Amino acid sequence: MQIVLCALLGYFFGNINPAFIIAKFKGFDIRERGSGNAGASNAVITIGKKAGLLVALFDIFKAVAASIIAVYLFPEIKFAKILSGSCCVLGHIFPVLMKFHGGKGLASLGGTILAFNPWIFALLLGFEIILGFSADYVCVVPVTGSVIFTLIYAVLTGDLVGTIILSVVSLVILFKHIQNFKRIQNGTEAHISFLWKKDQEIARIKKNTND
Repeated sequence: MQIVLCALLGYFFGNINPAFIIAKFKGFDIRERGSGNAGASNAVITIGKKAGLLVALFDIFKAVAASIIAVYLFPEIKFAKILSGSCCVLGHIFPVLMKFHGGKGLASLGGTILAFNPWIFALLLGFEIILGFSADYVCVVPVTGSVIFTLIYAVLTGDLVGTIILSVVSLVILFKHIQNFKRIQNGTEAHISFLWKKDQEIARIKKNTND
């Protein structure tokens, strides 16, 4: 029963979606514009950089909060922090309060890693920033980050249950990004350089879409 409650705690934290809320205050559903996802990257596209940063920070720290509260409430569960954090990621991706259509979980994954170990978070963040800018695509970050963290967690803790939970999250994140990789193939996926070359990127994507 405690394991179920721990999972539900994280899941419902994940349902709190600032991108969706901010967009609603501005009069639209963020899932009907831009990339169609209720997350930080689409907040940047549809609302602006400041909103995107606010959304990213909120999504990170809701996973941190879920993880820390879970450890406090369920100290008997060895993997409480990972379970609650992972379910926060899943709650962000499949929120029942938004008919299971949320974001893609990158920021909340980061929050789960941060709650587990800030040093590992910092190292992975540095690596993923280099990788993301080298590839010039955001989508490579959550996919590689989730897999790398799962391996690190397995080696450091030897916790089989936690490793299985993280593996499931990694598979879900990969599944959610299949369309991104398809768009990379046909040239319609936005580059990270969209942040400072918005007009050029929009023109490039429209051209490739029409072609």
